[in-house]
Amino acid sequence: MHLPERVGDQVRIGVSLQVPEPYATVIQSTRARVGDPLARAIPPHITLVPPTVVEPEQLPEVVDLLGEVAAAEAPFVVRLQGTGTFRPVSPVVFVRVAQGAEQCATLQSGLRTGVLAQELRFPYHPHVTVAHELDEDALDRAARALADFEATYAAGSMRLYEHGDDGVWRMIARVPLTGSSVNHRAG
Repeated sequence: MHLPERVGDQVRIGVSLQVPEPYATVIQSTRARVGDPLARAIPPHITLVPPTVVEPEQLPEVVDLLGEVAAAEAPFVVRLQGTGTFRPVSPVVFVRVAQGAEQCATLQSGLRTGVLAQELRFPYHPHVTVAHELDEDALDRAARALADFEATYAAGSMRLYEHGDDGVWRMIARVPLTGSSVNHRAG
């Protein structure tokens, strides 16, 4: 995982949609079983804002931005189904977002403004990582292990995480999606 460097007392944050239980345990256990060292440090999630560095005094501005974006988007159904990979571009195996990808894209686009404005390293593609930067055999095992995986649940909130000095991502804010079911995107 490529993490942006921190300077001084800066904090490294990320925003995601949490995968709920019992699905999270299945994904996390598979990730651990194939030998991904980050299995216990990163809860299963769909990334909306990748690891980003901000000044500590900017955290309230980040939470305000999450609230603004959340007010424009209603809770929605996410269906995870099967696996995919970013190989050969990136050594990643993931669970596919079969339903809810458009809403994820709307959220991430709305969040990449103001203090969180940034260029993405790769085009946004909502997914749940199962194995990252492992050898080909481990990536193949991860893909096979969850090839038949399916989960359907309601995504009702975004989570703001801080990356601790111990390498663990911890939730510091939960922001419910409170918009109406009407699509607020222009066009």
